[in-house]
Amino acid sequence: MITLYGIGDIFEGGHGETKDLRVQWALEETGLAYHFHALDQTAGDLDSESFARISPFHQIPVIEDDGFVIAESAAILLYVAEKAGRLIPADVQGRTTVMQWCFAAVSTIAPTLQSIELIAIFDEDKTATKVLTETKKLAARWFGDLERRLEGREWIAHAEFTVADIAMASVLRTIRQMDLMAPFPRIKSYYERCHARPAWQRTLSLAAERLHKPIDQLR
Repeated sequence: MITLYGIGDIFEGGHGETKDLRVQWALEETGLAYHFHALDQTAGDLDSESFARISPFHQIPVIEDDGFVIAESAAILLYVAEKAGRLIPADVQGRTTVMQWCFAAVSTIAPTLQSIELIAIFDEDKTATKVLTETKKLAARWFGDLERRLEGREWIAHAEFTVADIAMASVLRTIRQMDLMAPFPRIKSYYERCHARPAWQRTLSLAAERLHKPIDQLR
């Protein structure tokens, strides 16, 4: 059985925002049996020597599958899909396209959106106004490209829902409370379509139960 190492408790602003949710979403989609091993960040669990042995950067998520350990959310998503034989095409070109869009989500889109989020959190004296403006311009550039990609498409990489959609929708979720998606109707519809899936709704309910939070606070 797969063990998913994720967050059981975290600083207040981080509840429901961690990357273990995207892996749990994939596991719920595929139906693979798994156990959630909850870590308490506030108690230092992520900094422990035992966790360092399985997580190169002291980060979640990590999975362990009968002795095989893998970290980094995009790599885990692809492993889960390959293991289950679901959420990824069978042919090499189809699989590679899904990989491409997983990488696009975490290496192109995510850093820009994370920068916006970090500025919003830490720029209390509003000295980073120019940086925030330029970063939002870059986000708009990526979103323009995503909007074009989604023309005539239901999902980002393939005719069917894949782990690339989990990766992309999870990355977009980080800025859901900002208004950055508003000018991009295809992205907004795509985001809503992904998060309407029953497997995501189960994931959110499980997170709310684990974190002792009302589910509406995590949406």
